[in-house]
Amino acid sequence: MVDAWMIDVPGERVVVREPGPADEVPLLTLFAECEDWFVAATGLPSGPGDVQSLFYSLPEGASPDDKVLLVLERDGVVAGLVDAVRDHPEPGAVAVGLFLLAPWARGRGLGRALAESLLARAGRVPLVTATVPAGWRSGECFLERLGFTLAVAAPAPTEVGNRRAGRGERGVLRAELRF
Repeated sequence: MVDAWMIDVPGERVVVREPGPADEVPLLTLFAECEDWFVAATGLPSGPGDVQSLFYSLPEGASPDDKVLLVLERDGVVAGLVDAVRDHPEPGAVAVGLFLLAPWARGRGLGRALAESLLARAGRVPLVTATVPAGWRSGECFLERLGFTLAVAAPAPTEVGNRRAGRGERGVLRAELRF
């Protein structure tokens, strides 16, 4: 269990915590609000099973014990979600699978404050990986400002983890931050 903690964003009360059963509806709302990201990432809007799949979806070879889900709450409203896996893709590394902010929460410094807080709390990790939908320029810029190096876009997949790729799915850019 991860404790809840506050992050410093001037003029805002921002809490990071693990999701609980009462977060299902707020997460469904967040996913609906983030249709732009889902369409960029999968070619389709979020589906009804996307929130539920968060709790069990893992990359190949990862352990369920290493999965971390965190909710970003701004002034009592769910504004974002982070899905990460410790010790993936290599021992000591952290793979960020989803770093999602509601459109109304973007551009306020929340993402940067959250990322910096998570990096500080992660301690001495040799590698942090993330992905961004190919062509999602705001996500690419965000990762670059944090010091990530972007790789060449992977070709559009036919399968992604435990699901079929969406018809309009274009692939992702892999980003790495090495320490």
